[in-house]
Amino acid sequence: MKILCVIPSRIQSTRLPRKAVLPIQGKPMVQWVYENASRCSIINKVVVATDSEEIASIIRNCGGSVEMTSADFKTGSDRVATVAEKYNDMDIVINLQGDEPFIKPKMLEQLVAPFAADTKLKMSTLAYKLDIEKEYADYRYVKVITALNGDALYFSRSPIPYFTDPSKNTAPTYHHIGLYAFRRDFLLLYRNLPQTPLEKAESLEQLRALEHGYRIKVCITEEKTVEVNDEKDLIAAQNFKFVL
Repeated sequence: MKILCVIPSRIQSTRLPRKAVLPIQGKPMVQWVYENASRCSIINKVVVATDSEEIASIIRNCGGSVEMTSADFKTGSDRVATVAEKYNDMDIVINLQGDEPFIKPKMLEQLVAPFAADTKLKMSTLAYKLDIEKEYADYRYVKVITALNGDALYFSRSPIPYFTDPSKNTAPTYHHIGLYAFRRDFLLLYRNLPQTPLEKAESLEQLRALEHGYRIKVCITEEKTVEVNDEKDLIAAQNFKFVL
């Protein structure tokens, strides 16, 4: 399989302005993401897709590839699909969000592994075990629950599932990591699917795939990251001990 990794990164973030270029432990966040993705040996090409010359300059200065895209895209997947159109020799496209500075090569390998075993699989994502005490009730952490075969049942910012007896909360709940892998042909189809009610309600674009009847394989990792969405996350990232 030939694998393309696209990192969508925009300058006009809502909750944390200019977060892509903010320094984390000495270098811009988007540079962290690019360099860590580039360390993954199974990826054939890494590209940052952006509407910002400032972001583009950071990536070019560290030797990276950039595709300039429109500022009008509604989702990261739209930006990723536009880049993927140009790479018709690729089989799998990874959408690696530009706010995941501490992604590890091993995690990207876990994300794409199911495609080799399941030729009908169109989309996968990554998650790790949710910290029930700290994260279950916090809307900032997206939760995912799965079927017994590992396919996603639902993603939510709300606490899921509801435990009727908290002392017996053995049902697995996972912390969703916002990165995805697609078969390239499905990504190009997916971006043209109409937005769906649950996607709009939760502001989670992966629900579009579920609502249209497509499977998403949830790959469970033991690794953890810090997704940077707000000032609190930025502080956590400054103190995160990153080990490859």
